[in-house]
Amino acid sequence: MAIIKKFRIKSFKQKKTILSLNNISLSFQKRQILQDISFEINQGEIFGMLGPNGVGKSTIFNLVTGLIKPDKGNIVIKDEKVNDYPIFLRMAKFKIGYVPQYGGYFFDLTLYENLKAVAEILLNDQRKRAEKINYLISKFDLSQIRDIKAKFLSGGQKKKLVIAMALLGDPELLLLDECFAALDVMTIKMLQQIIVNLQFENQITICICDHQARDLLTCVDVAMVLSEGKVIAKGTPTDLVKDQNAKTAYFGESFKFN
Repeated sequence: MAIIKKFRIKSFKQKKTILSLNNISLSFQKRQILQDISFEINQGEIFGMLGPNGVGKSTIFNLVTGLIKPDKGNIVIKDEKVNDYPIFLRMAKFKIGYVPQYGGYFFDLTLYENLKAVAEILLNDQRKRAEKINYLISKFDLSQIRDIKAKFLSGGQKKKLVIAMALLGDPELLLLDECFAALDVMTIKMLQQIIVNLQFENQITICICDHQARDLLTCVDVAMVLSEGKVIAKGTPTDLVKDQNAKTAYFGESFKFN
């Protein structure tokens, strides 16, 4: 673990909240998905969400981005209630980047063409557009595959591409949905290092949800466990795995991550 996360942010000097969900409830066809969910993410933090399938982790991302609206409660970004903000305005005004679990790229375009397509929407200045694309290709070591169609890239290369596409808009909050799913061990370690570097070098606040508990806890500062539509535990990775509620609902008694 120490190889990936050389430090953890134990507390924040300004304790400035960038995102908070306050008493959020949501149902689909009479099925309660989220019930009075409340939590906050501080600026500069790497925050993790854990829980079994169908517990509502991806649903929370859909709520934050504006794809769906809650039945009850408020979503607050930078001290502003955003429940009624449309997706495009919410993402642009508050600089939110989103990396979906599946897809997120144009299959028949090359890696470079994918980046260019998004950059043409986000960046008006042609020179800055080219500089940003070249910077991200260099940052993620993608030069050798820049002219390969996205559908032919490996799982790790596709994940790098989609993260690079999300960074074109210089997000202050980056949402990563199931980012470790279906990746090999070496690719996961590479992705963990990318996440930590984005926090350390770019000061980006990052929220990750995943089923791979060990992989997630290795690189986050704070995490929470969801069960039956509620937050049942929250804390540092070390504290979280010791929490009896988290053990009972998710980790089990024998789970260790370091």
